[in-house]
Amino acid sequence: MTAETSQTLDRGVQVLKLLADSDRGLTVTELAGRLTVNRTVVYRLLATLEQHGLVRRDIGGRARVGLGVLRLAHRVHPLLREAALPALRTLAEDLGATAHLTLVDGCDALVVAVVEPSWTDVHVAYRTGLRHGLDENAAGRAILGARNLPYGAAPEPTFVVTGPEERSGACGAAAALLGLTGIEGCVGVVMLGGMVPERAGPRVVEAATEVAEALR
Repeated sequence: MTAETSQTLDRGVQVLKLLADSDRGLTVTELAGRLTVNRTVVYRLLATLEQHGLVRRDIGGRARVGLGVLRLAHRVHPLLREAALPALRTLAEDLGATAHLTLVDGCDALVVAVVEPSWTDVHVAYRTGLRHGLDENAAGRAILGARNLPYGAAPEPTFVVTGPEERSGACGAAAALLGLTGIEGCVGVVMLGGMVPERAGPRVVEAATEVAEALR
């Protein structure tokens, strides 16, 4: 801690990070142990965070991240979009396909940034704000694949390719964003045609790596 920082605010942020990394939530005792402070301090931190909707406590007394965090997360989307656009533009121009950044939002995949190629006569119209299930296309499956990585394993960049969809006739390739805390998502492309070019997979991996580095 430096003279310019607030110890109380620092501890509050630490509480949110600890809760975000815990699937089951944490008790006051567990939080006090991890922060190496007494329980009274933790009670005060939780009470303040609860007032702002950033933390909630269940019947058993375990603290979890509150829904107020989602409101803050939505304000982050423009920042994520701005960071991802350079890589998406290069990807779209290189492959002549519509490139996108897709993030997990609740139980859905949410498209937060789209770049269409400038030189093609025909390309897929993909719009920002589109929602779909995580098991419906290459984007969602790339995200699910990253979730299934063994705990503690070094993430290996991989990609998912899907053939033409029955409704749209579009196919795609996507690679998950790896090594980010609190963000689940992928970079991908959608295109028309029966086959995804062989180089599309490695290119979306490169773009996803570039976006992840920009977000760190």
